[in-house]
Amino acid sequence: MPTEYSCGAVVFTAAKGERRYLIIREKEDFWGFPKGHMEKGETEEETALREILEETGLRVRLLKGFRTEDSHALIREGRPGTVKHVTYFLAAYTDQTPRPQAGEIAEIALLTFREALDAFQYESSRRILTEAEEFLEGQNKK
Repeated sequence: MPTEYSCGAVVFTAAKGERRYLIIREKEDFWGFPKGHMEKGETEEETALREILEETGLRVRLLKGFRTEDSHALIREGRPGTVKHVTYFLAAYTDQTPRPQAGEIAEIALLTFREALDAFQYESSRRILTEAEEFLEGQNKK
């Protein structure tokens, strides 16, 4: 079965003392995380950083110790025989204003954990966000 590889990140910032997650709405009208296809010769981290910059205009810092994955068939894209495998990191940014990539990203939202959970249509996005939130909460207790 053909497989496509993408990388991205759960991106967050602190606003008014509260963590806000950046989520994007693509043209297909569903909310998710910034991500995109790996290019030849790129590492997973390089792909994630490049895609976040392209899709949001943000220069982010990847946090060490967080990595999660998701795979799904590309049924929505009309390719049920192809699997998309996505690696997600956790990324932080400060003092920048996100801007959606013209023609690719319809909207960007900065939401609390609960708001972002409610915005997602897919359980896999909720799982990934929950893993990121638990990781950050664990870091705060150290």
